[in-house]
Amino acid sequence: MPKLHVLIVGGGFGGIKAALELSHRKDVAVTLLSDQTDFRYYPSLYHTATGGLHNQSSIALTNILPTDRVTLALGTAAHLDRGHKTLTTKEGHIIPYDKLILAIGVVTNYFGIEGLSTYSYGIKSLEEIRRFKNHLHRQLSDDGQPDPNYVIVGAGPTGIELAGALPDYLHKVMAKHGIKHRAVHIDLIESAPRLLPHSSKTTARAVRRQLHRLGVKLYLGQAVQGETADALTINGKPLTSHTVIWTAGMANHPFFETNNFAISDRRKVIVDQRLEAESNIYVIGDNASTPYSGFAQTALHDAVFVADNIIRGLLNKEPKDYRSKKPISVIPAGPHWAAVDWGKLHFSGRKGWLLRELADLSAFHNYEPWWRAAEQWSTEFAGEEDCPICLAKQRSN
Repeated sequence: MPKLHVLIVGGGFGGIKAALELSHRKDVAVTLLSDQTDFRYYPSLYHTATGGLHNQSSIALTNILPTDRVTLALGTAAHLDRGHKTLTTKEGHIIPYDKLILAIGVVTNYFGIEGLSTYSYGIKSLEEIRRFKNHLHRQLSDDGQPDPNYVIVGAGPTGIELAGALPDYLHKVMAKHGIKHRAVHIDLIESAPRLLPHSSKTTARAVRRQLHRLGVKLYLGQAVQGETADALTINGKPLTSHTVIWTAGMANHPFFETNNFAISDRRKVIVDQRLEAESNIYVIGDNASTPYSGFAQTALHDAVFVADNIIRGLLNKEPKDYRSKKPISVIPAGPHWAAVDWGKLHFSGRKGWLLRELADLSAFHNYEPWWRAAEQWSTEFAGEEDCPICLAKQRSN
């Protein structure tokens, strides 16, 4: 009996989870196409950017996927041939499918603002993080003092997490570089009138108070208009900085417009009650126009739902209809502190941080057995630096 060939595009939360769910079926052949050899654990990228291990936010796909049951293909999705049910990669490989699951993720969007792509830093990949950290260390080594202002643009979860962790990290780096304690100025810029517009007002207020305690200066309702090598322009006024970190803008993957998918006003792909954009083509996670698109928990929820419906089809059962599930939001802001939105329950502080630790452990278990998930989770408590000065200091201790 021929197997059903399911092609999954995207090696993130949704793509990997769908592959794992389907890999248990002997009557399904699963191929996962990814442009990365590793899975990026986005919730801990801010921690890697502030001295944490690279391995904490990166896991080799071959360590997650059962390679005897899932074929891993490396490449970038380019052209979809609906008639022949094939997908061609940028590298020229043609991959056939019976069912297609698209979980490609999003790309950085600078909204056409002049200078940002040239001068700003990002923390959405290990390559961006290395560039960012090298800049921080080189600047302290060359100038012997911190930047006048470290500017983070975007007061969503990533921007807040980085703003909370950066002051403590910079003070540790200055100590390793032999620089006397100096004040560090962190500015957080947001175009919306308040922090975390998708979170409760209670959580937004708690996070705002915590950032104030950490000395982070907030610029709310402020529009970024441009960046040069020396300053960021907001609302017509220059803010001196050589370190601007852009966490604000994300856009849906261009694959969907290039391949003529129906796009909603939110610039997401329109899907039906089965998460199908078209017959036999499913779109999940960040790419789909669903209520909670953009959250890792949503990507996991979508992946399980689509995989279950594909299996139901093999068993000649009726497919289920999709029901969105509101994610639990846990946002760290500084050492041992996090704010939690859990339905009608809102709390913050050390209890929130402990819940985040448990959430990370549980998230790793989505892809790995408990013993390996625990090993991955424990890497949070170790540090890693590429800077020669810091490495020398570490060896001397």
